[in-house]
Amino acid sequence: MKRSGPLYTLLAGLVLALFMLSVNATSGTGSSSYGESAPGTAPPPATSAPAKSPAPARTATPPEKPERSPLPAEARYTGRTDDDTASVAVTVRGGKAVAYFCDGRSTESWLKGNADDDGSLRLTGKRGAKLDGRLSRDNGEVRGTVVIRGKAWDFTAPRAGKPAGVYRATAEVRGEETDGGWIVQPDGSQVGILTRGGATAAAPRLDPDTGAVVLDDGGTLTARPVVP
Repeated sequence: MKRSGPLYTLLAGLVLALFMLSVNATSGTGSSSYGESAPGTAPPPATSAPAKSPAPARTATPPEKPERSPLPAEARYTGRTDDDTASVAVTVRGGKAVAYFCDGRSTESWLKGNADDDGSLRLTGKRGAKLDGRLSRDNGEVRGTVVIRGKAWDFTAPRAGKPAGVYRATAEVRGEETDGGWIVQPDGSQVGILTRGGATAAAPRLDPDTGAVVLDDGGTLTARPVVP
């Protein structure tokens, strides 16, 4: 009977061990030492950086349209001074201009120069003569001032169609150097000066259709439109 003591002790140890195992099995709430979620629990929602707003679309800025130049490729302008004592004609072509001032008696001047893109005209002639003007895109006329020998004339010259314009003839007629200038207006009226052998006088009438000019002594000239 003395041997039952150790047996009871062994049985008691087994029972205690079984009890502890059952307790551990039923608790099931532990977590790992690395912070992982316990079995059967949902992982915490993943955090992400806030979505960036899309950059606003760049709208292309349309290029500014350059202002249209008032200068035509080629045009004629004829008119009179504001005091109605003389005529002025201007011809423009390819950024260049030529003009003729004539009072039909003794005062005349040929002028030439540039026609700028903004419509301004700055023309010069002999003995300091000059013409400053501007071509208007709105009404298609040239307004400006002619200065000859210190005297100034304001003028207006609307655009004109053929045969209106400025004409010139230079030739030797019967041994004399002859130079004539004419301005033909849209209404058919014309004015000009003829210098022959050093003498200046009103020019005889020009035929705008043919350019023919018959001089007082029967001599003839052929005038041509003047272009820059």
